[in-house]
Amino acid sequence: MTEQGNPTKISFVYSNPADPDAFEAAYSEQLALARKLPGLTRLQESKVWPKEDGSPTPAYRLLDLYFTDYAAASNAAAEAGPLVGATLEHATGGVVIAFAEILEDA
Repeated sequence: MTEQGNPTKISFVYSNPADPDAFEAAYSEQLALARKLPGLTRLQESKVWPKEDGSPTPAYRLLDLYFTDYAAASNAAAEAGPLVGATLEHATGGVVIAFAEILEDA
């Protein structure tokens, strides 16, 4: 059962961009905008390892933004217009943005 009082994260899953160098050049701006969100308790960025056979990876980068609960994440999302705008401009391969309830934090 979902509990809105549980810790919540907003995850950005970036697909492979058309121009990785251009994406990387603009990525620091997205991180700076994410760090300004109210209620952010933790930010974790990841870069997907390339496949050994050279085939495309299922994603390019991951960005996870952590909040104390659903309400805090929703409040941050209401202020995230600049971040979402920058993300959509530079994520030329596409991006999925999802709210997730954190069920266990090891």
